[in-house]
Amino acid sequence: MSSATRLACERLLQRLEGSAPDHRPESLRIGATLAGNADPRLLALALPPTRQAAVLIGLREPLDDPGILLTVRADHMRTHAGQISFPGGVIEAADGSVEASALREAREEVGLQPAQVSVVGFLPDQLVFTGFRITPVVARLAADFTPRPADSEVQEAFLMPLSVLMDPSSHVPNKRQIGGLEFQVRDLQYGAHRIWGATAGMLFALYELARP
Repeated sequence: MSSATRLACERLLQRLEGSAPDHRPESLRIGATLAGNADPRLLALALPPTRQAAVLIGLREPLDDPGILLTVRADHMRTHAGQISFPGGVIEAADGSVEASALREAREEVGLQPAQVSVVGFLPDQLVFTGFRITPVVARLAADFTPRPADSEVQEAFLMPLSVLMDPSSHVPNKRQIGGLEFQVRDLQYGAHRIWGATAGMLFALYELARP
């Protein structure tokens, strides 16, 4: 793995260390940009966020060649079927904290055990069109962690190298129809996987933190 990727990972972890969930309106993101800089037409289509959710962005060791944990949602899911996402879901009162919610969901979806994970910090909240406000929890995953997808929710789990995210040639301009309107968007291409929407938005937030 290149020294550039190793340095990018070190920067990322240093900048995230000790951070708290960021719910500030000025930090809110939609897609790959800050909500305050987004196309007003796009903001008009977004439902007011009424539900809180959390996702786990896991970086599997070793940190000089880390993989980012991603899942493909099962085809039978009622929402976002077949889409690439992070392990996560609705924050439940019994969880007690945002990170506990993300870790619970990761355990249920891909078999991640408490001894295999260490929370590093948080990215700014991400707004999605279904009315969810998502808090991304970034964590380090043990090198011996192997995802075990739960068939009820996940049809595939894979690790995307951080070097792919840090390579601008993987960032793909695109156009997408949302609510009958056409918007310029930015996707991420990893092999046969096209990553888009909120998942791509959170990955690009990770990318921005890891840049020099």
